[in-house]
Amino acid sequence: MKLEKLDLPESAIEFLKSEGIAKLYPPQIDSIKAGLLKGKSVLVSAPTASGKTLIATLAIISYLSKNKGKVIYLSPLRALAAEKFVEFKKLEKLAIGNKVKVAVSTGDFDNVEKKLEKNNILILTNEKMDSIIRKSVDWLDEVGLVISDEIHLIGDDTRGPTLEMVLTQLKRLESKPQILGLSATITNSDELAKWLGCELVENSWRPVPLSEGVYDGGLVTMDDEETFEVENTVRGPPIDLGIQCVKQGGQSLIFAETRTRSKSLATKAMDGVESLLDKKEIAELAKISKKILSTSENTDLVKTLAILIKKGVGFHHAGLNQTCRQILETEFRKGTIKLLSSTPTLAAGVNLPARRVVISSISRYNAKVGANRPISILEYKQLCGRAGRPQYDKYGESIIVGNGNGQEIIEHYIKGEPEPIESKINDDKSLRVHILSVIVTNPGIKKEKILEFFLQTFGGLQTRKSTIKFAIDIALRFLSSEFLIVKKGDRYAATEFGKKTSMLYIDPLTATFFRDSIEGVSKKKKHTLGFLHVITSSEEFFPKFSMRNKDFEAASLLIENNSSELLEEISEYDCSRSLLSLHAWITESSETSLSDNLGIESGDMHRMVETANWLTYCLREIAKHVERADLLEELENLRRRIVYGIREELLELVKVKGIGRVRARILFKHKIKTLDDLAKIPVNKLAEIDKIGLTLANNIKSELKKVRY
Repeated sequence: MKLEKLDLPESAIEFLKSEGIAKLYPPQIDSIKAGLLKGKSVLVSAPTASGKTLIATLAIISYLSKNKGKVIYLSPLRALAAEKFVEFKKLEKLAIGNKVKVAVSTGDFDNVEKKLEKNNILILTNEKMDSIIRKSVDWLDEVGLVISDEIHLIGDDTRGPTLEMVLTQLKRLESKPQILGLSATITNSDELAKWLGCELVENSWRPVPLSEGVYDGGLVTMDDEETFEVENTVRGPPIDLGIQCVKQGGQSLIFAETRTRSKSLATKAMDGVESLLDKKEIAELAKISKKILSTSENTDLVKTLAILIKKGVGFHHAGLNQTCRQILETEFRKGTIKLLSSTPTLAAGVNLPARRVVISSISRYNAKVGANRPISILEYKQLCGRAGRPQYDKYGESIIVGNGNGQEIIEHYIKGEPEPIESKINDDKSLRVHILSVIVTNPGIKKEKILEFFLQTFGGLQTRKSTIKFAIDIALRFLSSEFLIVKKGDRYAATEFGKKTSMLYIDPLTATFFRDSIEGVSKKKKHTLGFLHVITSSEEFFPKFSMRNKDFEAASLLIENNSSELLEEISEYDCSRSLLSLHAWITESSETSLSDNLGIESGDMHRMVETANWLTYCLREIAKHVERADLLEELENLRRRIVYGIREELLELVKVKGIGRVRARILFKHKIKTLDDLAKIPVNKLAEIDKIGLTLANNIKSELKKVRY
């Protein structure tokens, strides 16, 4: 189908052509035939890289060319939301009647930015959308098109219930928005389409054909029964497969089951890949290696990565900081890095294809059972979907490394169908969180109406009414017993504590834990370690790192030296490595020290800081609610110490933009301890201090005026 035949404004057709789009792929044609441009709701179930983003783009252009409402684009991950923001920002060039304005919002669940209502394309994480719905903002009724990316994640244990609640609420809006669901290939897509009220578009077409196979005993058997040999070396099968692909002019992405294995595999690959590089490639890789070292603190992990990059190899996991990950992703996309080993999280995140995907193991550690378990077929399909680079490769290959069980793997994973998506909305945590939000947004609601609402969820379609009713009764009893809700006659309403909990976007269990922890806290003393212990012990805190044998002595010493700060008596066995890390961070431990002493990498520390910042804010808000005004300043100071990673004495200096933990400590050592000290020092003297310079000195003086006056 040619673009000119589409029912879109001429300016939109020209815009699409300018973006290099000449013709439509089969899934895109099928979506249009299903009524996408006529306002019909559509669920597209198709493989990775089959053009689903363009389907979303066509729906957006069509809607905004005919309507004045808002488009909501829901993303499961912040990284994906950021990626889509860059893509959809281009639509602001369009002249289609309504001026297109694009905004993205992914965090700060307690706040709805004013700027959002001024935009008509809003890219939001599922959690941010849920938070917005709880606040009943006025512009919700202006929503006319909802696009839900990776909608199959509705079956995910952690993210699924929130997405399900959001879609249930959006379906119920008076504006009755058009819904576009974008999904991987799933077995029960018809059931999901029925729940959403969507026309189902199923298409297995890919722009780059994918062949799947299994490596077993030196031989690869593909799904068309073609076989080929792989040279066996001491590097091991995953790397032998990866290097073979690089030799043939492709790139290889190797999925490893753990961070340690991803680094180990990359290390094994470096010499083999280096021997295939030309002088120009080696020179370019040397520059990237230097960039990695210059933009990050040189922990052992970063230094190892820099060495590997020089040789055309990298590893990717959540322990790396954002800068390292972005450099890796950019250079792999450009083809500079030839082989990348990664943990599976990359498959659910940014778009990073390679000619050959190697799955080094079909087992993953399952925390619920405390042992390794085979991955699901759905996860396998997500991993192998990264094979084949549009515009670069004529084919993509996905190869599982077997262990004498090649035929079983072919039958189960390659020929098997992905597992049906199952709702997780009826889990205990999910129900207590979401029943509270329903009561908050519908004060005076009856139990029958609560049941009616949950029967409209995807779980309501899949579960017996009596089962849902029983689960709701348990959640209501918990919420009542903890004074989050009250019952008047046959109606439920949220208490002030319940409203506060819902708006803070935390689990009611966490809120009650926080409330109970601080109600009896003594006055007139510091509680730093006690607050950190409460935060890191909460259900919401992430990531949690368990103690190693060598950490217990450090924990015991920390407790002994700071026992007066505790809210209750604890021992080293009540600690986590996350608690030790946060305490080390706010006492100005470097990233290198955290890595060497606690095994905490900068990416992990960043996520801990982000979570702890949010939870400290929640703790402070709950302290307000229980009228502990005496704790507010300390909690606010602790929050700022967590954000900056500083001791209390630097709090005044970091108020000035441009002064972070490192510069604040340098200034402090030069006897500049307060804003008054900073005001008194002449610009030229300030510029002479290490890591300042004249430009920054002038900026600091300028920012100082804003803070002081």
